[in-house]
Amino acid sequence: MLASRAVRENEAIRRRRECLRCGRRFTTYEEVEDRRVMVVKADGRREPFEREKILRGLRLACMKRPVSTETLERIVEDIEREITDSGEREIAAAMIGERVVETLRGIDPVAYVRFASVYRNFQDITQFGEIVDRLRLETRDKRRRARRLTT
Repeated sequence: MLASRAVRENEAIRRRRECLRCGRRFTTYEEVEDRRVMVVKADGRREPFEREKILRGLRLACMKRPVSTETLERIVEDIEREITDSGEREIAAAMIGERVVETLRGIDPVAYVRFASVYRNFQDITQFGEIVDRLRLETRDKRRRARRLTT
């Protein structure tokens, strides 16, 4: 490579190169690829991914709960990184919602139930009861395993 410099207000890099075989010179331009991921809603609508929407939902679910702002930011960063790393240009909103629900499940059971009830559109009290019963069983099983490990 002979020379490299930023062009177009740092939106691209201009590189002067020389062919090692024939010695001819050429120029290439490298640009940052702006790949906005689109979120596909249940009704088929598409809208750009917005990390702020996830953060807003997490804040509501964790209101008055012992979950730090740093933890919420980390959750959003992890989800955003997974989406970006997937290389997909579109992702179903349901995939994002399930990822949030499962993360909250391991962090705070009350926030988990709050988020799940809105995300999964609970229609009556029995759905709350089912999710709480599952959490109780999981908690009981974890305690039993912990006791076995300590004895």
